Amino acid sequence: MNGWTGKRFSVEAETEAKQKYNCSVSVLLRTFSFAGLKFTIAYIPLAPEIKSLTENQDSQAIEVLEAYSAFLSEFVSAIKKELPKNLLCVRYDIPIDFYTCEERDFYVNSIKALAFAGCTKLKKAFTDIQPPDTTVLDLTKSSEDLLSAMKPKWRYNIRLAEKKGVHVEYFTANSEGFEKAIDDFYSLYRETSVRDGIAIHSKEYYKSLFKLTESMTDSPEIKLYIARHKGDNLAAIITLFCKKEAVYLYGASGNIKRNLMPAYILQWTAINDAKSYGSASYDFYGMPPVDDEHHPMHGLYRFKTGFGGIIIHRPGSFDVPVNGFYTLYVAAERLRSFYHKKIKKILAGR
Repeated sequence: MNGWTGKRFSVEAETEAKQKYNCSVSVLLRTFSFAGLKFTIAYIPLAPEIKSLTENQDSQAIEVLEAYSAFLSEFVSAIKKELPKNLLCVRYDIPIDFYTCEERDFYVNSIKALAFAGCTKLKKAFTDIQPPDTTVLDLTKSSEDLLSAMKPKWRYNIRLAEKKGVHVEYFTANSEGFEKAIDDFYSLYRETSVRDGIAIHSKEYYKSLFKLTESMTDSPEIKLYIARHKGDNLAAIITLFCKKEAVYLYGASGNIKRNLMPAYILQWTAINDAKSYGSASYDFYGMPPVDDEHHPMHGLYRFKTGFGGIIIHRPGSFDVPVNGFYTLYVAAERLRSFYHKKIKKILAGR
């Protein structure tokens, strides 16, 4: 999808305490040209989880960090022969949740210190693939309990949207009217991009998300929700559903009738659908790390935390380099990030 191809590996692991684990791991591959040569990066959205190391009561102890870092490096060695020879690195998202920024930062800095001392090959990636900070709702609670945990204004806004006649429709890839719905979503997303100064992909990128799940066995479900009022498209979201969790992936809103609070009823509809689907949690997927009114995305923080979930801070992405050109690749990532975050916005007059 969009330049990525996938492989799946079965993992058998044994800890020093002789605990054995078996799991499946998805590996995404992307090949690109750099300095006139072709290279590939491998990305593992969720690193193999060894519970004795990722859920250890003292998970930040140096010996636990070293053991888990060593395991991730050994895993790369085990699968390297099955991956392209021009592989630059394997990038992981480590499946550990922290409940304060301080705990998360200590964990990350400890791995950096181990790498500096030559005790691990694991390096903090300059770019995080997935947003490291989020808020998560526990969907094992009743709808009444979820509502009561929200900020009062959030409950009020949901009821206001209902009272004013905002209605929500959802679409899957097989739904009648799906093509029109994607067009409506993308039109709203373009408005959001211009208003908030965010980058978006092509329309085909979002369509391909739906096509991908249709082609997979035991795939998660993806739904597109659109909030409408008297023929006007007000806002839309894309949400992924699986048994472990539901994830709010993308949101878009127009510039009209914002006083009808369509974003609130969209989320509440998706949350209830996630409960019906059997998802254990609802991940709002990405926000600023703290409640800082000076942060350019502070409104996003307020909106997502107002639903009453638990705030989670994740370590982000880490690399195991396997090629000497990795250092140049990191330098190129830094330049690209500087261009998109600074230069491009200056050129756009923001």
